Amino acid sequence: MILELAFVVSYIGAFHAPKPSKITLAVVAPAQAQAAVIEKLSSIPGEPLSGRPADSVGQARALVLEREVDAALLITPASPADRLLVASAGGPSAVQALQLIFQKADAARPVKITDLRPPNSADGRGLASFYLVVGMIIGGYLASAALSASFGARPANLHRMLIRLGALAGLSILSGLGGAIIIDLIFDALPRHFGPIWGIATLATFAAAASGMAFQVLLGPAGIALSVLIFVVLGNPSAGGVYPSALLPPFWRDLGPALPNGAGVTLVRNYSYFGGHQTSTAWWVLSAWAAGGVLVSSFASLRRRAKEAAGTSAQR
Repeated sequence: MILELAFVVSYIGAFHAPKPSKITLAVVAPAQAQAAVIEKLSSIPGEPLSGRPADSVGQARALVLEREVDAALLITPASPADRLLVASAGGPSAVQALQLIFQKADAARPVKITDLRPPNSADGRGLASFYLVVGMIIGGYLASAALSASFGARPANLHRMLIRLGALAGLSILSGLGGAIIIDLIFDALPRHFGPIWGIATLATFAAAASGMAFQVLLGPAGIALSVLIFVVLGNPSAGGVYPSALLPPFWRDLGPALPNGAGVTLVRNYSYFGGHQTSTAWWVLSAWAAGGVLVSSFASLRRRAKEAAGTSAQR
């Protein structure tokens, strides 16, 4: 029941009232007006925007496509309308939020939106990356739970623990391959990125599987509940799928990038649409969860073996 209620609280808490917070915005404007425009945008009540200068339209486009900023505002006083450069493949909900912000900010001066990188036609609202990662994460921790149910939560020794990890690694490779085939070759949702998606999906699956095994080695069957709490209750709503992090409340916004779910979505999305830019942190996060799971399981198995040996010696 606790997990059930936690699920309800987490999802409603994350999604019930999406509110933009410091959406990063590059501003191109005449030199004498640029600072004032940035100050005005950054001081809107509630701080939905965080402005920064850009020297040219070309630089602004690059900043958007390299995910340095979420959007770019181009101001030309001689023109009757300003231009807003966006990349809705990074999250259509953020683009909608920006439209509302600028409509309210100055209804008398329209803003024309140019979408530099929309989602693929088969990717709908740009959620294919989210659902792929959710599937891989769920498959990973369920695989570790299945091994726990079949052979016990705590392997008898380090050798058996390593065999179990090897089995999870093999399963992760096959799962990643299957996910890449489905999302690229079958549905054509994220085409032409088969290799990177296979690698990311494999690592996401193994990160969840290895971490899930570590939780079970430490806590026994209760470790499965901890996996559900981290990867489903907290990880999915904070992953930046349905709403990008800039629209989530502070707790979920800060938590998401530190969990495999958020890191995996960032990697798949940015390799599929943005040339792999802004992915180094996400790689470190996924790798840390995978390596941490292996190390914790290994040390716990060695410690347990040492205690058993010490107990046997004491009885002699």
